Amino acid sequence: MGNFEHNRESWNELTSLHIKSDFYDLKSFKKGNTSLNHIELEEIGEVKGKKLLHLQCHFGMDTLSFARLGADVTGIDISDESIKVAAELSAELSLRAKFYRSNVYEIDKVLDERFDIIYTSYGAINWLNDLDKWAKIINRFLKPGGIFYMVEFHPFIYTLNEELQINENYFKTKQIETIVDRTYTENSKITKKNLKNVEWHHSLSEVLNSLIENGLEIKLFNEFPFQVYNCFKNMIEIEKGKWVFEKYKDKIPYMFSVKAIKK
Repeated sequence: MGNFEHNRESWNELTSLHIKSDFYDLKSFKKGNTSLNHIELEEIGEVKGKKLLHLQCHFGMDTLSFARLGADVTGIDISDESIKVAAELSAELSLRAKFYRSNVYEIDKVLDERFDIIYTSYGAINWLNDLDKWAKIINRFLKPGGIFYMVEFHPFIYTLNEELQINENYFKTKQIETIVDRTYTENSKITKKNLKNVEWHHSLSEVLNSLIENGLEIKLFNEFPFQVYNCFKNMIEIEKGKWVFEKYKDKIPYMFSVKAIKK
């Protein structure tokens, strides 16, 4: 089984847990709450009337939140189960959206159009092994003058082990394989055996240079001394919606964002 197929299989399993979790709070979302955070809402700007492509959309809550804001949305994800749930949500909530099951690197097999905005967020690029190829895909599907926006966990976070000691290389290394026995939501335990994740870590310079070298002009770059999700161990909430490691507080970076325009 290839690396991406391992991830496809594990995310099929994780989706069934995530849709039942308080972490995702699908019940509130169905009542009209947005799943988007203030950071991406403020930094992306107006989306009404824009064609938006969401890469690695999981089961579509962010994608459909953009649809509620008036965007013409398309979501892509590697997981069959995620895309199935996303399509069901779209129909249930009467929100217009298109969802396709695809590896990011193969979306030209399911799409042949260009977008005003391409979006990706929170725990996405660590599932990709080649950011140069990723940036070429972004360029290919973005209209001239279109916006690419990402908000992500800071790569420094991935250098820390469970005791919050620096244990991993910050810079790109070989693929990291882990057995999947739990997820980041509160109902975390996974019963299915022999699931494996394959991930790759990417430094900020790799992220930014891949975009710059593929025709995207960086307009905004921010780092944040907190993160918006309680999805790692040993975190405390310092303000509503702002989580930090108790050990480091706000002394380290937890997230970053990039906004770029296709030349």
